Amino acid sequence: MIRLGEARPPLPLDRLLVDRAPGPEALPFDVAIVGGGPAGLAAAIRLARTAKAAGEELAICVFEKAAELGGHCLSGAVVNPVAFRELFPEMDDDAFPFRTRVDRESVHFLTPRRGIRLPAPPTMRNHGFFTGSLSEMARWLGEQAEAVGVEVFPGFAIGSLLMKEGRVLGLETVPAGRRRDGSPGPGFEPATEVAARVVILAEGARGPLGQAWRARLGISAPNPPIFALGVKELWKSDNPADRVVHTMGYPLPRSAFGGGFLYPMGENLSALGMVVGLDAPTEALDAHRALQLLKAHPLIQPHLEGGECLEWGARLIPEGGIGSLPERLSGEGLLLVGDTAGFVDVPSLKGIHYAMLSGILAADAAVAHLRARVPLSLYDAALQDSEILADLKRNRNMRPSFQRGFYHGTLVSALATLTAGALPTGTLAVEDDVARPREAPEPVPPPPFSKLDGVFRSGNNTRDDIPSHLIVPEEVPPETRALWERMCPAGVYESRDDGLTVNPSNCVDCRAADVFGPRWTPREGGVGTRWRRM
Repeated sequence: MIRLGEARPPLPLDRLLVDRAPGPEALPFDVAIVGGGPAGLAAAIRLARTAKAAGEELAICVFEKAAELGGHCLSGAVVNPVAFRELFPEMDDDAFPFRTRVDRESVHFLTPRRGIRLPAPPTMRNHGFFTGSLSEMARWLGEQAEAVGVEVFPGFAIGSLLMKEGRVLGLETVPAGRRRDGSPGPGFEPATEVAARVVILAEGARGPLGQAWRARLGISAPNPPIFALGVKELWKSDNPADRVVHTMGYPLPRSAFGGGFLYPMGENLSALGMVVGLDAPTEALDAHRALQLLKAHPLIQPHLEGGECLEWGARLIPEGGIGSLPERLSGEGLLLVGDTAGFVDVPSLKGIHYAMLSGILAADAAVAHLRARVPLSLYDAALQDSEILADLKRNRNMRPSFQRGFYHGTLVSALATLTAGALPTGTLAVEDDVARPREAPEPVPPPPFSKLDGVFRSGNNTRDDIPSHLIVPEEVPPETRALWERMCPAGVYESRDDGLTVNPSNCVDCRAADVFGPRWTPREGGVGTRWRRM
């Protein structure tokens, strides 16, 4: 049996949390936001609009590690427009950056050769919502943010929080242009310090700054976090999807939680994906391979035949729900929003509008704090009365129940649906992904569409001589190396007879490996994926 926790290095707290105040040359802002995804940009827009309506001036900035907004943003995505309507009440739905309105949908249980249509569970009914590209949404939101005076800095990764006596006072960017050995190269740019009265972390699932801040302050959660890995492709074909399709069953074993999706995106485009829970047994942990098998299924293959894969990507998804939320999401000078906090409702397959709504609530708390020194814990109080926690509480036991087996999960989900979440009472405990013992993986032939093909289609622009951002133990057992190789969707880890080979320039920053072993840390800005329509 493989015990993955034994090969996971500790968080580099001294690197991620620096015990000093910003210096006199630090860039001054009222609010600095880490992450240019939907949560961070929604917070920035709400802050700027609120200040403008009151005749106030706030200096607001957003730091995004991708070369351009949206370059690192990936999701399904079927979008509940409620957060867009909240943020822009003067706009109609037609003005938002969506693709198609959902008017047809189906759910299928797959065997290797058949697709059995099932009634759509209430949580998975999306009629009246919209399909869309999260990268396109991020670029559109960025334009709205800049139009109301927010300073947006793409290509700048944040490497550390600057703290004094438990209070976050600012940020420091990651130096750029270092050689593999860490020495300055020809285009070297030193780190920049940022001073901020409030910092909002919107750095995505398993963001290292949020992890480090919680660890330093001892902020726990009732349950450990659990995660899934999603792998997605964008296809252009003459027979694109004509409805929103969700699948369960094949190609995953019954002991694994996850499923596939096929969404219409307009312009002869279809979004195809596979999501696999990282608490799955070893044979299911290659989400990329599972997606390739799904593509050949008779239900899916006709929509891809003769077509072209335009883009590929992978991303980590927080699946723990309300039981895995930190006991607080605010501190002195800091707020956590979006996937950084864990706001994903797995039964409804939704996270984007929760991320944006949390950004809006964080912005309102930040404004109250800046105006009247109201504690930032106002954010935690507002969350308790929000749609976000109401939905997560109602569906709290559906995902955890599947750790006890497929039939148990199906029974609990049905009971929870019938009782609107009242039964079973309480919140089921979950086992940490890294704590689950695994068998050594059996070798399997590589799929025709390889992981390196996927990395190429991600637009990855990372230079080969960049310093490694992955903290890997010196000695890793062969069985653990093989599991890392299987799990990583980008071919970063290669298990060889003479040890482990790490290819950090392949990394698409999905952060899945951070769950099991090698620690992901921020690398210089402007590198990695360049998704345009994902």
